[in-house]
Amino acid sequence: MAAQATASENMKVGFVGIGIMGLAMANNLIAAGYDVTVWNRNKDKCIALQEKGAKVADSAKAVAEQCDITVAMLADPQAAEAVATGPDGIAAGMGSGKGYVDVSTVDAGTAQNISKAIKNTGALYLEAPVSGSKAPAEKGELIFLCGGDKELYEQATPLLQVMGKAQFLLGEVGKGANMKLVVNMMMGTMMTTLAEGLTLAQKADLDQKQLVEVLGLGVMNCPLFAMKVPPMQEHKYPTAFPLKHQQKDMRLALELAHQRGQQLPTVSAANSLYEQAKDMGQADADFSAVLEAVIKQTT
Repeated sequence: MAAQATASENMKVGFVGIGIMGLAMANNLIAAGYDVTVWNRNKDKCIALQEKGAKVADSAKAVAEQCDITVAMLADPQAAEAVATGPDGIAAGMGSGKGYVDVSTVDAGTAQNISKAIKNTGALYLEAPVSGSKAPAEKGELIFLCGGDKELYEQATPLLQVMGKAQFLLGEVGKGANMKLVVNMMMGTMMTTLAEGLTLAQKADLDQKQLVEVLGLGVMNCPLFAMKVPPMQEHKYPTAFPLKHQQKDMRLALELAHQRGQQLPTVSAANSLYEQAKDMGQADADFSAVLEAVIKQTT
């Protein structure tokens, strides 16, 4: 904590993208004493942070100009690249001595494109997609999967330690993106398996709560199952990780597998369920709402 306190006295930190995750992460930086400047396309989302002491910039470019390290949490590859490389984007405000840490979940190609744009300005770049959703973000318990400049990784470590419980430097740009896609691909298939298991248990006149208790006593003990089942039983899906983002990550994982010559039949089937759930109006619900697509298939 001493290292964090020293850094917070001098370092100016930018945060771009104030959604579910970005809000929690920026909150933790402010609470740790960092001088934080924020920007979001919808400025109303910055109000809560402004009330806690954050400055609000007029553009992503302005954030980068005013800060030593700029962090961004954006929705998808298109948004990440547009905000980083657009006319009023982060790269336009970058230069020697500055760093950009992109914690968005994107594909490796997008991360590499953004890296090139940032490094062409003389600045440093680190991809650092996170493993974790709303609750870990609020508690500062995210896991950062990093690739890129080791120097920036070391400079940004105090920030990552405020926002998370672990960080890994995996190698060159693209390694972090690929690791995140594999992790989220596995999580997404686990959720569809849980949804199918709950549905089959109900149809077989089994107690869903007892199913989870049985799973919790064996090698399949899983915090995700224990956390998600109670609201799923009531068909309530408070958003911790939006279903539309889970489906995006499934799609990107399938694209990665295709590039590497691997078939993913289980993931492909799971992705279809997420697509169906989106079509049913569940895009902004928690990804556990994939249960509704499973139930629809059985009726």
